[in-house]
Amino acid sequence: MPHFPCIDLSQAQRRQLLHNARRSIELGLDTGAPLQLDIDELEPVLREPAAVFVTLTQAGDLRGCIGSLQAQDALAQAVANAAFNAALRDRRFARVGSTELDNIRIEISVLSKLQGWQLDSRESLLRELRPGIDGLLIEDRGQRATFLPQVWEKIPSAERFVGQLMLKAGLPARHWSSSIQLHRYQTLSFVEN
Repeated sequence: MPHFPCIDLSQAQRRQLLHNARRSIELGLDTGAPLQLDIDELEPVLREPAAVFVTLTQAGDLRGCIGSLQAQDALAQAVANAAFNAALRDRRFARVGSTELDNIRIEISVLSKLQGWQLDSRESLLRELRPGIDGLLIEDRGQRATFLPQVWEKIPSAERFVGQLMLKAGLPARHWSSSIQLHRYQTLSFVEN
């Protein structure tokens, strides 16, 4: 199995996390609360604190995406919480309905630690970003936004990737300043069949 900068998970562990994500959404639709796991009953790797995002798609279109850039909860619980929030609390979308759930595809991304990145120019950023590998967090002037590495699939140009991320943060597309803070990260991502 290849090594990832964030975590190594077996196929069985990935399937378990995807199953728990779907269960958390189903439970959330019924009770309004995410699945609560007994952390002590989990395998050690699933008890490790982890930063995760859960992305929901429907017919290839984004239907919800929520997560955390910093590890706060055990991996398994972080996935359950993010799945619930992506389905029911992503402000960009209406809540996922129970009739939609069969058509929703779940993707889990486990993040590496954020790596602070000191660059002197936008051109350096565009040159050093690794398409398909790097996720990017930008912060400046009280604004903040991130794109997971999967966004490269829809925005394969570094210029457009950075420009769209600036716009997402509420900054001009070609923004650069001496106060900008950059962090990159990688993910281990896996999806339901």
